[in-house]
Amino acid sequence: MSTIDLIAASAQLAPATDQNDLKSALKFITCGSVDDGKSTLIGRLLVDSRAVLQDHLAGVQRGGETDLALLTDGLSAEREQGITIDVAYRYFATESRKFIIGDAPGHEQYTRNMVTAASSADAAVVLVDATKLDWKNPSLELLQQTRRHSLLVNLLRVPSIVFAVNKLDAVEDPALAFKNIGAALAAFAKAAQIPVKATVPLSALKGYNVVDAKPGWCGYEGLSLLQLLEHLPATASETTEAFSFPVQWVEKFSSSSDTSQGRRVFWGRVATGGVQPGQSVTILPSGKTAVVAQVLDHTRQAKSILAGHSAGIVLDREVDVSRGDWLLATNTFEPSRDISATIAWMDDEALVAGRVYWALHGHRWVKAKVKRIVHKLDVNTLAEEDANELPPNAIGHIELSLQEPLATLPYARSRVLGSLVLVDTASHRTSGAALVI
Repeated sequence: MSTIDLIAASAQLAPATDQNDLKSALKFITCGSVDDGKSTLIGRLLVDSRAVLQDHLAGVQRGGETDLALLTDGLSAEREQGITIDVAYRYFATESRKFIIGDAPGHEQYTRNMVTAASSADAAVVLVDATKLDWKNPSLELLQQTRRHSLLVNLLRVPSIVFAVNKLDAVEDPALAFKNIGAALAAFAKAAQIPVKATVPLSALKGYNVVDAKPGWCGYEGLSLLQLLEHLPATASETTEAFSFPVQWVEKFSSSSDTSQGRRVFWGRVATGGVQPGQSVTILPSGKTAVVAQVLDHTRQAKSILAGHSAGIVLDREVDVSRGDWLLATNTFEPSRDISATIAWMDDEALVAGRVYWALHGHRWVKAKVKRIVHKLDVNTLAEEDANELPPNAIGHIELSLQEPLATLPYARSRVLGSLVLVDTASHRTSGAALVI
């Protein structure tokens, strides 16, 4: 964290980030069912893009051959069991772009880890293992976890979704398998209203269509997976919404007797909009108003700040502001105690109406009571069903009653203001991800 100098009164907000930003690093995740080859795919990307040192490769040998999955499975339990448990991040770059990869686990019990990774991703690569499906059948059924992860990344507003059909080298007729699996994926995506950028046939083990394209294989003439990723845009910051700012840290920077402005800096990351001196802000939850006197960037230089960047804000007077409070554009937001939300339930215990949880919004904790469960989504049929409870890893629609009002926006408009994390009050486990409707 850092802070600030004086900012010129005439300073103007910088131009908004390009909606098709292809220069920023792309943060993407791999997801899908267990053992679909996610870790192997990332290992192949790293090796073929020459992002792995020789001594690192030497440390992931099994039986004299390189085990690509071990390049991302860093926990001892992962190496012992041959599964991914936690999200592993890796960094690499090509001549045209930098990448941050998140290897998300495929097991149902680790869905919470996958949701965490997807919530901040620019893109998601959903892997499908051709060998697990009845690929000869034109009406084949997709795996439940493939459906669940696809629905979750779409609910979490991951901007770009790519289907990758893996292990086609291991089936008798790769072209037929890709045709039938691709048709099933297209039908599912259409029914679930999931926008898909592309569907790519590949073999992570052999490297087909991963870094280098293999023209004509499986009847596919498009770009390789890496070439596609190089052309996907990074997520644009939410600069068009009104200003909002969750306070993460309060710094007392002056002990002078000067009362012309406040003597504390409020640090955090601008969630939406932008901030510059002279703006009127309202503090939530106190409801008091003040005027921004100074804005500092991460190097303590006076500068106007846009959404997605850290800032230090000094107000024109002393106001009671603590970690967890929000600074909001005055007369713009209408805080409410009642929220309708889509929820991805991740606790081992089922969600039932009447339970009380901690809700985390930004850095603010409030008690939240589940008023009712509106429906549960069947991930196989996509039907909305009446339900009295939501079992682990279910997706549904609920209504929450908050102990204190929060300033929220629909998740479709703001990933920051529209998201809450529900935490069990006794065990402190992360129980669910709620997305405001």
